[in-house]
Amino acid sequence: MLGADLYMPTRVFFGENALQRGKAALLDAGRHAFIVTGKSSAKKCGALDEVTALLREAGIAFTVFDGVSENPPLLTCFEAGKQAAACGADFVIGIGGGSPLDAAKAIAAFAANQDISPMDIYDDKKRRAPTLPLFAIPTTAGTGSEVNYYSVLTLEGGTKKKTFKANDSWPRAAFVDPRYTYTLPHNTTLSCALDAFAHALESYLSPKSTVFSQTTAVFAAREIWDVLSAMPSEFDAEMRTRLALAATAAGMAISVTGTGFPHPLGYSITLLDGVPHGRACAAFAADYIAYNEKNEEGRALIAAFAAAIGTKPNVMKAFLPGIAAVDLSFTEAEIAERVELVAGAGNYQNSPYVISKEEMYAIYRAHFLKK
Repeated sequence: MLGADLYMPTRVFFGENALQRGKAALLDAGRHAFIVTGKSSAKKCGALDEVTALLREAGIAFTVFDGVSENPPLLTCFEAGKQAAACGADFVIGIGGGSPLDAAKAIAAFAANQDISPMDIYDDKKRRAPTLPLFAIPTTAGTGSEVNYYSVLTLEGGTKKKTFKANDSWPRAAFVDPRYTYTLPHNTTLSCALDAFAHALESYLSPKSTVFSQTTAVFAAREIWDVLSAMPSEFDAEMRTRLALAATAAGMAISVTGTGFPHPLGYSITLLDGVPHGRACAAFAADYIAYNEKNEEGRALIAAFAAAIGTKPNVMKAFLPGIAAVDLSFTEAEIAERVELVAGAGNYQNSPYVISKEEMYAIYRAHFLKK
């Protein structure tokens, strides 16, 4: 029987006007907030205005840092951490998709540890001071970063990612208001939903899974599958609410287990070729299912997962890469560059069937080798 362990220190306020309902948790955190966002999404959806109005009303100072790009660079977070410390910030609010939320975690750590170098953030012995209190407000329904302690950062040079995680990097509270996703374009909503579905599937198969993580993974996947399999031309308010709840649930699942091999294989075509992260993961979903079906345990888990969400493994294998619609073509040298970039990731160990480097190459060739 699976274990039943769960550690979930983030308080989640979900639903319309979540920020107002949970504002006491935020306003008790300090006297100067450092708000971390991307260039536009937090403004377009109204979340930034609602947060700053709340802070002004409470007499709390704030500084807005809107310099977070997709796949946030470690060095950007390092410089922002210096800025947060210089302005006297004593807590951090991340508003946005996965990139601003991941960046906020690193910025909160750098702000509290002003004497460390960028790479020292990964060294628990050098990062001595506790991370500043952190709050998360997602404006997409995908990464689940609001309920985990992972911060995926792009290293100097722009071709490698490394995950920062610390026990004090969990957001103290997350305010998940589906209204903030209403302004997302259709394609972005789709890619984010595919990311959350990948979290659910990969978590469910993980050897680290528990009763709780598998239960949340199934709930998340069923909600996402119901919405996406209807192939909506537009996502209405009900669909966006279901996707927002599902993405947070899937984030809870991976906080226990981490992710499987579609994530590192997908990182390369995101970093080097600009494929949105969720679509990049879904491009390898059929491979993930097929390779794990080679293993008796994996085959049983996939069958149980598919049945629980109301579909079949072969349907998932066709549907997920199909809706991702990733169309790339590489030479052998380009394939080698992309595989070697992520060949050392720990995610490969996190499923019943562990693929070899030769199998990584085979997967890439099957999808992308120039004819």
